[in-house]
Amino acid sequence: MRLADAPKRAVRSQFGALPWRIRNGKVEILLITSRRTHRWILPKGWPMHGATPGEAAAKEAWEEAGVTGKVAEVPLGFYSYRKSHDEGEIPIIVAVFPLRVTDFHRKWPERGQRKRRWVSRKKAAKLLSEPDLRHLLRAFDPRRATARR
Repeated sequence: MRLADAPKRAVRSQFGALPWRIRNGKVEILLITSRRTHRWILPKGWPMHGATPGEAAAKEAWEEAGVTGKVAEVPLGFYSYRKSHDEGEIPIIVAVFPLRVTDFHRKWPERGQRKRRWVSRKKAAKLLSEPDLRHLLRAFDPRRATARR
């Protein structure tokens, strides 16, 4: 992670979901576009009062991608990125929670603001821009993604 130049108190945390399914015997990952730059990303957001990190990630997957399912209790891993902010860029560390998709909804809160696309792990790793996140995707094994609920 590239955070060496950031003051300790400036680093923020987010929780992200890795929505996945098995289709024709192969793992597929659901990517969405960001609202501002339209880059391919995973659903993610800020911590939520009263929600565990996995629950917060699952809620972001619903709001941003229109999927629900079984979220893992333990994060798959972490990645970092820089988010544009009023005062410049702030460093963010994202904990990623696998979410086995059980329901793919046609209507969801941010459907008019984002596109979504199911792709292979290999294709997802090519479409995402964060190196640490690409590494997590390549190493993702759904057999080890323990789910709760």
